Amino acid sequence: MTTSESNRGLTRRMLLSQASAFGASFVVGAGFIAAPDAAWAAETQHLKPETFATLVQMARDIYPHDRVSDEYYVIAVKGYDSAEAAADIEAGIAALDAAAQGRGFARYLGVPWERDRVELLRAIEESVFFQNIRGGLVTGLYNQKAVWPLFGYEGESFSHGGYIERGFDDINWL
Repeated sequence: MTTSESNRGLTRRMLLSQASAFGASFVVGAGFIAAPDAAWAAETQHLKPETFATLVQMARDIYPHDRVSDEYYVIAVKGYDSAEAAADIEAGIAALDAAAQGRGFARYLGVPWERDRVELLRAIEESVFFQNIRGGLVTGLYNQKAVWPLFGYEGESFSHGGYIERGFDDINWL
């Protein structure tokens, strides 16, 4: 390690290699969260990294898609990391963690089974917090052009003359 590398502190590569050695699902530090088994990391501005990690897991459990990687869920919940939303999000996640009886909701904290996390989400699905997250995820996740091919969606058709001549009658999925 050179002098300039040692002055920078812990690099992302060093962090992820150390995390994978310990088998962590998420690496949470001061102002950031990273997944050692994936190619994404996110910095948080207003939310605690643990809260952000829980939001990512919550998004995955609300709209589960095995073919959609975590990076798209991270993008979908990034909008909740704002000064205006932070207090409500922190309170909602704290309530969700409390419902998990002190184990924490996200799989890295203590509820490893999706079935158990879904039960916890069903218990709060009528709350304003849950409805705000669920509603925001609809556009936050599905308006990302990068995920459209994963679902077979080719995008809007108006600029191409409509759907009539562009596969309107393609029913190969039946």
